[in-house]
Amino acid sequence: MTKIIYKPIGIIHSPFKKPEGTPIQTKAAKGVKGTVEIFPEYEEGLRDIEGFSHVILIYHFHLAKPAKLLVKPFMDENLHGVFATRAPNRPNPIGISVVKLIKRIGCKIQIENVDILDGTPLLDIKPYVPDFDIYDTHRIGWLEENIEKLPEAKDDGRFVD
Repeated sequence: MTKIIYKPIGIIHSPFKKPEGTPIQTKAAKGVKGTVEIFPEYEEGLRDIEGFSHVILIYHFHLAKPAKLLVKPFMDENLHGVFATRAPNRPNPIGISVVKLIKRIGCKIQIENVDILDGTPLLDIKPYVPDFDIYDTHRIGWLEENIEKLPEAKDDGRFVD
């Protein structure tokens, strides 16, 4: 297989300078503000983004430890396959977050409900469209017993060097 190389299109800025204490999902980061800085050569790609209330940020977990196929996620004490978790130390350390878009100013967009570390490389932005992105679910796996822990769950640094 051919090697795949991605080039960041910008940088995500947030109040979180280190993993410890960072919310682990956007639902637990209500009201946390941040900024997405798009590199000037990609500014034209932001055209019409203001029409969306939320966007999906796709980014590189730049501080993640090397990949492990079994991980102990934040809201459970048991090992699970990495693909059954949202842990950052993955074969391809790619993260996604659905954030509220507040406004665009040139190459920057102000966002809210940020669960991302300051300085995180941004790979892509996509509009969040409920008709495309919301599904009725029947199972949420091991999280069924742990989902109530989300509001208090914070990063404890276990996935970074």
